[in-house]
Amino acid sequence: MNAGKMTHGVYSLSAVDWNRRLFDSLIPLPDGTGYNAYLVEGKEKTALLDTVEPTQAGMLMSQLDNVARIDYIIAQHAEPDHSGPIPLVLEKYPQTRVLTSEKAQAMLTDLLPIRPEQITTVGDGEKLDLGGKTLEFIYTPWVHWPETMSTYLAEDSILFTCDFFGSHYATSEIGVDDDPAVYEAAKRYYAEIMMPFRKVIRKNLDKIGGRKIAMIAPGHGPVYRHPEYILAAYRDWISDEVKNEVVIPYVSMHGSTARMIEFLTDELAARQIRVRLFDLAATDLGKLAIAMVDAATLIIGTPTVNVGPHPLVFAAANLANMLRPKLRYVSIVNSYGWSSKAVERLQEAIPDLKVEMLSPVICRGVPGTDAFTALARLAEEIKIRHHSL
Repeated sequence: MNAGKMTHGVYSLSAVDWNRRLFDSLIPLPDGTGYNAYLVEGKEKTALLDTVEPTQAGMLMSQLDNVARIDYIIAQHAEPDHSGPIPLVLEKYPQTRVLTSEKAQAMLTDLLPIRPEQITTVGDGEKLDLGGKTLEFIYTPWVHWPETMSTYLAEDSILFTCDFFGSHYATSEIGVDDDPAVYEAAKRYYAEIMMPFRKVIRKNLDKIGGRKIAMIAPGHGPVYRHPEYILAAYRDWISDEVKNEVVIPYVSMHGSTARMIEFLTDELAARQIRVRLFDLAATDLGKLAIAMVDAATLIIGTPTVNVGPHPLVFAAANLANMLRPKLRYVSIVNSYGWSSKAVERLQEAIPDLKVEMLSPVICRGVPGTDAFTALARLAEEIKIRHHSL
């Protein structure tokens, strides 16, 4: 078996896609990604936890060549990048039972050619003894689908979490300690996928918190050999605490918006406020998502295109609305030539952000004294708001 040994009787079966650069036709993957299945061999029974992306199924099946039997497939998450090859595994091991959460059963039969009689549901907190290896199933919904669960291997203190704590990061290493590159990849993963569910994730963190955890084994990225590293990061990201930071995604067509944003950036910096600037014409949206995890304020800069905001700016506003970061304040900087409803349309685009709207700065034509005075006033207003954080 060409698999990575984690501890006695526990193996990581990874399929690494070094060259993939887009996930779900949506999420940039600057570091590639990997898909992890795990094999747990007890004295009496063997369980396979999850599978891999269907395009990587051959890599998984080759790692199972020398595995004589699999008694259970633990489907922790029904999304195809973790469940897709289950029918292939069932074909190779026809006696195998698929174990999954109550909500996942119907989802698996909707997504895969699996018969309902091949699936057995397990309850929250139910345990399965493989013979010296005891698996406990823990419902962890909305990380990031409603049916997700994690699995705790008591004897080895390993928590298998599928998408929970994942990172899109291609690596030949099975596990990591505190690699900064993995930290950024995990934060990107959280920002792009998990952030909308941070309040539910907070409950799930509490739910797993009473157990001794020696390793966290996610469905994407390397295993965390010192899990407090990623647990502390998640506790920070899901908290209500924000930092003295302003994130500014913007587009400029003829220079006016850029001049306003540059002036505002200088004014904020002079007031000891950290600014994260993103020109949307050249920005990796994943980097923007990461920046919004901690920021207190979002300022959207846009020229006017046919009365409304620039399409790239509208897309960024929609992204913020979808991800629902823990922002406190939002403002808009807008330049226009003859007429504009950009501010109104951007405000309509972010109904799910529970924020205070600060006074927008709107400029007709090239910015002059009035615009710069208003921008300085906005910077001072942000300083006052941030002082109370």
